[in-house]
Amino acid sequence: MRILATGGAGFIGSRYVRALLEGAYPGHEAAEVTVLDLLTYAGNRANLPAAHPRLTFVHGDVCDAPMLLDLLPGHDAVVHFAAESHVDRSLDAPAEFVRTNVAGTQTLLEACLRTGVPRVLHVSTDEVYGSIERGSWTEEWPLDPSSPYAATKAGSDLVARSYWHSHGLDVSVSRCSNNYGPYQHAEKLIPLFTTRLLKGRPVPLYGSGANVREWMHVDDHCRALQLILTEGRSGQVYNIGGGTPLTNLQVTERLLVLCGADPDRVRHTADRKGHDRRYALDGGKLREELGFEPAVPFEQGLAETVAWYRDNPDWWADADDSA
Repeated sequence: MRILATGGAGFIGSRYVRALLEGAYPGHEAAEVTVLDLLTYAGNRANLPAAHPRLTFVHGDVCDAPMLLDLLPGHDAVVHFAAESHVDRSLDAPAEFVRTNVAGTQTLLEACLRTGVPRVLHVSTDEVYGSIERGSWTEEWPLDPSSPYAATKAGSDLVARSYWHSHGLDVSVSRCSNNYGPYQHAEKLIPLFTTRLLKGRPVPLYGSGANVREWMHVDDHCRALQLILTEGRSGQVYNIGGGTPLTNLQVTERLLVLCGADPDRVRHTADRKGHDRRYALDGGKLREELGFEPAVPFEQGLAETVAWYRDNPDWWADADDSA
């Protein structure tokens, strides 16, 4: 099997690619992997093996239609990770998010259709649902995105499903909660706070820190993606639920302990514009259809993640932590 991973040098994409190359998914131990990545600020070639006999790296843009038409033939599946993904950046530069997330997805899907790629998985986010006061979102929940990032991901989800409805393209959509783990760019909460604390610096916590997110280890997310890619139904959306719900303050408190830092290192800052209060995914569909359950307990995964950043300072030492 030959798989193309767009955005495969980013955090989640690179973890998925590494798992494939390490033979982590039964039946795909010999899979050949092509990574397509533009290597913008969040894409890092060092996230991937320097060389591997089953890995091909292509430096390119998902908005480049001629390049995609040349690259895609011969691939059995595409896993579409490539996206602008940071909410704060989307508030300042929304045009880049529209270009990559919406136009890039449409360009990729059109190229897949024209070149006969038989299977596509579009990787999305729980943020497309907006905020929920109580209960949890099913896949049928109306989309109500709050930020330009979430809006462009919602748009790309709809474009993906339109290619299934209109053209019969075999595409599924996944929506996952907040991920954490090694190789995550230091703009995100857990790596940002971890690296700042390891440097002896304060950490900026939005508002009171009461916003609730569900946390899932990136390895669990990638296992779910492989299940959806190989066993998921065409045209379907799958929530990847079952993460650990915590307030941002609770996550911060755990990081303070793991980094040996005092509570006075927390600096409460003005809240983000349009900050969603609570996210919660209902993962029943994926559990019942494909048997998925998260395997990495949050406390264990968080401790191992902090240890990875502590043991790999060269990877993140130059990160911009000016927030």
